[in-house]
Amino acid sequence: MRNFALCFYKGINYQLNINIMTIKDLEPKELWSNFYSLTRQPRPSKHEEKVRKFLVDWAKKNKIACRVDGVGNVILSKPATKGMEKATPVVLQAHMDMVPQARAGKKHDFEKDPIETKIVGDWVYACDTTLGADDGMGVAAIMAVFTSKTVKHGPLEALITTDEETGMTGAFGLKKGELKGKYLLNLDSETEGELYVGCAGGIDAAISIPYTTEKAPKGMVAYKLTIGGLKGGHSGMEINTGRANANKLLFRHLRWVAECGIRLVSVEGGNMRNAIPRDAEAVVAMPKEHEECILKEFDKVAGWVKKELGKVEPDFFMKYEKVRMNPTVISEVGTQKIINMMMVAPNGVIRMSKDMEGLVETSLNLAIAKTTAAKKFVVYALLRSSVDTAKEALAERLVCLAELAGGKCQLSGAYPGWKPNMDSKLLKTMKATYKKLYKKEPAVMAIHAGLECGLLGGKYPEMEMISFGPTLQSPHSPDERCYIPSAKKFYDYLVAVLEALK
Repeated sequence: MRNFALCFYKGINYQLNINIMTIKDLEPKELWSNFYSLTRQPRPSKHEEKVRKFLVDWAKKNKIACRVDGVGNVILSKPATKGMEKATPVVLQAHMDMVPQARAGKKHDFEKDPIETKIVGDWVYACDTTLGADDGMGVAAIMAVFTSKTVKHGPLEALITTDEETGMTGAFGLKKGELKGKYLLNLDSETEGELYVGCAGGIDAAISIPYTTEKAPKGMVAYKLTIGGLKGGHSGMEINTGRANANKLLFRHLRWVAECGIRLVSVEGGNMRNAIPRDAEAVVAMPKEHEECILKEFDKVAGWVKKELGKVEPDFFMKYEKVRMNPTVISEVGTQKIINMMMVAPNGVIRMSKDMEGLVETSLNLAIAKTTAAKKFVVYALLRSSVDTAKEALAERLVCLAELAGGKCQLSGAYPGWKPNMDSKLLKTMKATYKKLYKKEPAVMAIHAGLECGLLGGKYPEMEMISFGPTLQSPHSPDERCYIPSAKKFYDYLVAVLEALK
């Protein structure tokens, strides 16, 4: 099992080395078989119709009380097992959507195609796409608990939210009074053995810079400049790893030759606000007499970047190819404004926490940059901070930047952080349960990524919450993977906690 990779595509098994095994054969089977079923359901954010129907049909088949609220959340309930009727009611919480990311050249329709998986050593991957273990493993665990005849628990509810990844729509839209539980177990963290008791808040920023176009000057040639091969990843979990932002690198190349008479034709970089952009491209017009010189400068900058990034981004590449000259180009003033704005726009870690060592306090992911048919250059960014005033100050920086460039910045989707409660009875029980089960203390931490606990806590201020999960690496990228041994520990721990809460 640990020495081969297995891919499944359109019902055909491709095996490297030994016995055929699918993720359905992994232990615990009740967890992995449910996750396999979820990989069959297309579920990119904003397109959860099929997975929602799947969950409702599954609940009906298993005679589980189920309802869908006004925003599309699936809410389940299950009576207590015998002898646990007086236990504190518990809510299990996860989200049904996933981040749709595919490696360059991979043809995959996330609204139609299932996720194909492979086992490599102790890890489960997808085949050149995101895996969806974030948060499919949380949903699979809920399904396993709700169909189990042996798990002991008090009164149970489950909240499976919609559109967590692109706006926390489900958590925002959940009405007060929908849930009766007093404890909430959020199953959306990504390191087994860590209990999360706090997270950063966030806000979306959309910058829009209008530009004019004009007839392309005579003697111009056009090239498509492409940045690729970057790791990308989760803009909360991996913003502090030094991974490169494709949008920033693209405009670094352009700025180096900005005084050579270049004109932008189009830009397209990144596609998810909470994923560090891995790829970006621009079509650039340049004077033919400077063509050779400009291309050499592109190569020069790429050489610098590759040396700077070193082992962090070993697969980085820059390439250019000649393309048909467009009849119109962005004006000289518009080109310079766009390039200059992208060069000075903040990105990455802004400040580290002074209260918790190694924790990012404030960050910004310059996620998407593109030209539009409406003759606007738009940039979408996700700002995170565990300090609300720092988040607001960073947002104002973007507002000022947009105004200096002759445009506007719209702020939306703000959600609060989740303040730790170190005196929580739930936390004490979960720490003791982990130590009893695994003979060591769990780590108690806060996280820079956004969790729905902040929003849910605002609606249910008396509800005690803890977040935990199996070990995932590189979520929100095609390198996303789930550590197989951690999945069993995660599920066994969940079962033990539910029994301990009697």
